[in-house]
Amino acid sequence: MTPTLRDETAARKALTFFKVMAFIVGIGLLVLVVEMILEYATSMTGDQNPLRWWPQPHGFIYMLYLVATANLGFKVGWTLPKMVAVMLAGCVPFLSFWVERKVAADVEGRLTQP
Repeated sequence: MTPTLRDETAARKALTFFKVMAFIVGIGLLVLVVEMILEYATSMTGDQNPLRWWPQPHGFIYMLYLVATANLGFKVGWTLPKMVAVMLAGCVPFLSFWVERKVAADVEGRLTQP
């Protein structure tokens, strides 16, 4: 049984923030993969690697994704294991896009219920 939503407006805002952050983290993770390929597969180290600056901003963006996920999870009544699973989805390339769609469909369905 899923808990009822106490504040639908807050849940909608949290869902929007989550969707935006999941998309940004997904793109950022793909850029990070390219950076790592350049670093380790082509031996472009230091100033040779045009994306050498990306890991630190990506880490900050991922922390915002964690905040967005926790915010949404608390607003819609997720269990801690579900929140952690959604948070970890941001660590796997392309998975954040799939999880974002699944989570958005679930929460939007709950928001439209009477």
